[in-house]
Amino acid sequence: MSYLFIALFGLALGSFLNVCIARLPRHESVVAPGSRCPRCKRPVRWYDNIPLLSYLLLRARCRDCGQPISPVYPLVEILTAGLLIAAWAQYGPSIEFAKYALLIVLLVILIFTDLAERRIPHAVTLFGIGAGILFSFVVPVDDRPLGWVLQRFDIFPEGRMSSFLGAVAGALFGAGLFYAVGEVFARLRHKQGLGFGDVMLMGMAGMFLGVPLTYITILLGSVLGTVIATALYALSPRFRHGYQWPYGTFLGAAAIYASLGGKALLEGYLRWGTASGH
Repeated sequence: MSYLFIALFGLALGSFLNVCIARLPRHESVVAPGSRCPRCKRPVRWYDNIPLLSYLLLRARCRDCGQPISPVYPLVEILTAGLLIAAWAQYGPSIEFAKYALLIVLLVILIFTDLAERRIPHAVTLFGIGAGILFSFVVPVDDRPLGWVLQRFDIFPEGRMSSFLGAVAGALFGAGLFYAVGEVFARLRHKQGLGFGDVMLMGMAGMFLGVPLTYITILLGSVLGTVIATALYALSPRFRHGYQWPYGTFLGAAAIYASLGGKALLEGYLRWGTASGH
């Protein structure tokens, strides 16, 4: 029953995320006005706004104008429900679930706004950074890299302070690295390579994940982006000249993986490194 509840909640939440994805890049309110057809602008009736079910019953068309409804809407709803179920399976009824469920929800918004509009709304990332700071006081954040440095100066932070410093270090590592790479690229190529939205996204992810999992996110996001970009470059000429890649989409997907399975991947790598003598 708990999984069923999470699934239904995820579908309903995904419906709200669709509103955020459509409106936040345009700096519009996500509260008012109510949902409307993007083509005929007529309000969506309550019984036509039931997550997933209405899409199927309407056969993917607006009741008023008959124009197709984008498949992105049910995709976001199903994806949100599936990811929350995965988080529940990983963390169960705990504050950890609340933390990573919130991160996943924010990342879903950013994945699709970047994919559709090439925009990463600061309203989402700033809210996420603030939430990450608060969660760092109740859910421990891995502070190992920073702890190793501080110990050399005979500083041994513990408890909530250790977790808070780990979160801040993660945010500075993620955001700082991307800002530096963007600046170097801009100076060498005289054009923007990474948007500031990517910097903010990694600052938000780092605040939740800490340095080790932020590193995993950057590594996996870069590999995922490279593989997909290479494949599309080879398949279609339109991706070869001046195409703006939604790098934030790949980073967001990698951060979701890091929040669900990154710890197991990291610990497995560390055990392998210890056993092999690296």
